[in-house]
Amino acid sequence: MDYRQVADQVAEDIARGVLRAGEQLPTQRQFARRRGIAVSTASRVYAELARRGLVVGEVGRGTFVRAGMAAGEVVLGEPAAAAVDLELNFPVLPEHAAILAEGLRATLRPDAMADAIRATGPAGTLEARRAAAGLLARGGWRPDADDVLFAGNGRQAIAGVLAALVPPGERLGVEEMTYAVVKGIAARLAINLVPLAMDDEGVTPAALRAAGPVKAVYLQPALQNPLGVSMSARRRQEVSEVLRSREIPLVEDTIYGFLHDDPPLSALLPDNSVLVDSLSKRLAPGLSLGFAVTRSRDRVISAIRSGGWGPQRFALAAATGWITGGVADRLRADKRADALRRQEIVADKLAGFDVRADPRAYHCWWVLPAQWRAETFVAAAARSGIAVTPAAAFAIGTARAPHAVRLALASPPLPVLAAALERLAGIARADDPGPD
Repeated sequence: MDYRQVADQVAEDIARGVLRAGEQLPTQRQFARRRGIAVSTASRVYAELARRGLVVGEVGRGTFVRAGMAAGEVVLGEPAAAAVDLELNFPVLPEHAAILAEGLRATLRPDAMADAIRATGPAGTLEARRAAAGLLARGGWRPDADDVLFAGNGRQAIAGVLAALVPPGERLGVEEMTYAVVKGIAARLAINLVPLAMDDEGVTPAALRAAGPVKAVYLQPALQNPLGVSMSARRRQEVSEVLRSREIPLVEDTIYGFLHDDPPLSALLPDNSVLVDSLSKRLAPGLSLGFAVTRSRDRVISAIRSGGWGPQRFALAAATGWITGGVADRLRADKRADALRRQEIVADKLAGFDVRADPRAYHCWWVLPAQWRAETFVAAAARSGIAVTPAAAFAIGTARAPHAVRLALASPPLPVLAAALERLAGIARADDPGPD
């Protein structure tokens, strides 16, 4: 039997719950004996499961089922089944639905609707491009409206840009801990990911110089997901100089840029960068629109069209109204204040733990106490009705993921968030996390 077929069988057992999150798999020799296959085949099965993100191996301990689905599976875009979702960030404040509805009035007029229901393409309309340029402006930088393109949402913008810049089988440099969905997009586009070492400001210039040949790099310089770190002005300058000297295109994801005031890294590389963003965090996940700012318009337009990732004209019209009418600015101010409040709760409830967070961010990185493995902690949290994400979901390649979890803070009401963090702190303080 082909090793991929055996891996499919194990993957099905994981999906059906026969093998649970945090459960240890048998040794490769034991697995081979039970399945009637060669040990070398068992080794390839385990490697394939790790590649899919279903298991994580730990030196000296064994191989364990990873909590959650493999990176890139559809479940990453769906709300968690747990009572308290600290896995996915949905920053929607209760009063914002009414504000957004009011902002749609002009778009819903018959004359405006007649225009909004027409077809459109990645270039959108001049009015939409001008509005988007104002929305994306930050730290004294403002893109040229002619450089703005649109996709259905942020993920589709990323997919279109990567398809335009990185041919199948080629290499893309990414932060060693990166946005989980990028792993899935890369797998579907047959792009090989190259992990780039990081420090407390993000990717290091040395890592970029040592990366070998890559067709592009994908980075999140501001409030990086999952670590929450941001590049200083000096680091942005150093990174831009390396990328410029090596002629490496930059794909900059600024999804959390609306919470940050510094100019994007792309401002230093206007001719060799693509900035991607969306409305999913700024406004709401159900009202999204993706942006791609680039001077390589034709390549990106072609990729977005061929992938079926283009925008809907109604979304363009609605977004334009929300931006020009001041709704987007109001929601941004509200969410900045909300993120600060949530980080204050984190600082209170997780005091004494190794929690790394920017007070402006909607997420934080928790390096767990020594007695905990990330997978076991995620399983323990799930038993308490709380969904969190283990480090393995963000790790690139086969490198060992740290014993850490990311907490997404935006979704629960503030009292629910406080209670959930208090419960997680109690779990983390347990001397005995239970059997592996």
